[in-house]
Amino acid sequence: MDDLPAAEALRKAAAATRRLARRCTRESWALDLLTALSCLALMALDVPGLAAEDNSLNGLMATLVLAAGAATLMLRRVAPWVPFLVALVLLGWLHELTLAQFALYSLARYRGRTAGAAGVVTYVAFAYVMFTLPGWPVHRGDTLGEFLSLVVPIGALAAGVGVAANRQDLVRALQEQRAETQALQAVQQERARIARDVHDFVGRELTLLSVRSQVLARRAGDTPWADGFDELSETARSAHRMLNEIVVRRGVEGTPTPGLAALPELAEEGARAGSSVDLHVDDAAYRLSPLRQAAVHRVVRECLTNAAKHAPGERVEVRVRVAAGRLLVRVGNPLPTGAGGSGAGAPAAPVSAGTGTAGMAERVLAVGGTFSAGARGGAYVVEADLPSGDLA
Repeated sequence: MDDLPAAEALRKAAAATRRLARRCTRESWALDLLTALSCLALMALDVPGLAAEDNSLNGLMATLVLAAGAATLMLRRVAPWVPFLVALVLLGWLHELTLAQFALYSLARYRGRTAGAAGVVTYVAFAYVMFTLPGWPVHRGDTLGEFLSLVVPIGALAAGVGVAANRQDLVRALQEQRAETQALQAVQQERARIARDVHDFVGRELTLLSVRSQVLARRAGDTPWADGFDELSETARSAHRMLNEIVVRRGVEGTPTPGLAALPELAEEGARAGSSVDLHVDDAAYRLSPLRQAAVHRVVRECLTNAAKHAPGERVEVRVRVAAGRLLVRVGNPLPTGAGGSGAGAPAAPVSAGTGTAGMAERVLAVGGTFSAGARGGAYVVEADLPSGDLA
């Protein structure tokens, strides 16, 4: 029984270590610091030999010099030539090869294949010059063959790994750019849908206003009010014409986005897809304007689609409330558990915040609201808060 608290403490410590490691990997300066410390640790193994044979430095001075050289790796992203040149200095002075490996890797990764190849050629040529001069240590290669078998593979391997990492960085950057482009396209498509809905909903009301004004003008007959009704009708027609000119529909076809009356149908579709839906809509919400109802429908539809895709079988809760002049929409579902090496019962990756999320956010922001989406307490929650406007 005494082992249980100790095992629990070890699990907590391991989890804290993993969280710290993930946090550090997201910070470039932390990775650079770790790289510099790793390089210094490897070079420290050579300190006794450096102090005894290669130069007149004592152990402490040799350590300080190597530490200063390793510290230049903090500049490896912005100025990789700096640690490379320092590595050549240490190679010529102390015959130290370790920093050169880190410098060549950094040069190839952050400046590309051409810079990496130039660095390898410069490094090998400089090392060969030092080899031909008196004082080259025997353990660094006594014959030309031994020298080449030691120096050339070190430089070529370090630069090769750096070039591979550089290509991975380029692929990752392209993927991020493509995801950003897709999100922008989703926003543009959603804006086009919003424009279509504005055209249809507002245009319909303007048409009704114009017709009713004409009817009132006829009923007014020869009274002084007739001219006012005619003017109101003409104003409504003019506003409708301007709406047609200003709103760019961008070729989006189809009927306007449905409102709250279509939410039960969405819930039934979600149930057929394997995710039961607990739907609750305040009665007051049905008196919202068509544009706000369309925004709610868009959010709920995308959330149910994401839930069916990323959390199949989990119950989805949909709440639409009107309170204190605000329209509050909340959609949440438990995160799926288990997979991906996170341990039994641990939350899996949350629902992806991709182009659908960008479309939802654009729809809510278009009517003056705020939008948030993310994992909270073992569930993925989407919330929208927007002004309710005048209820019908």
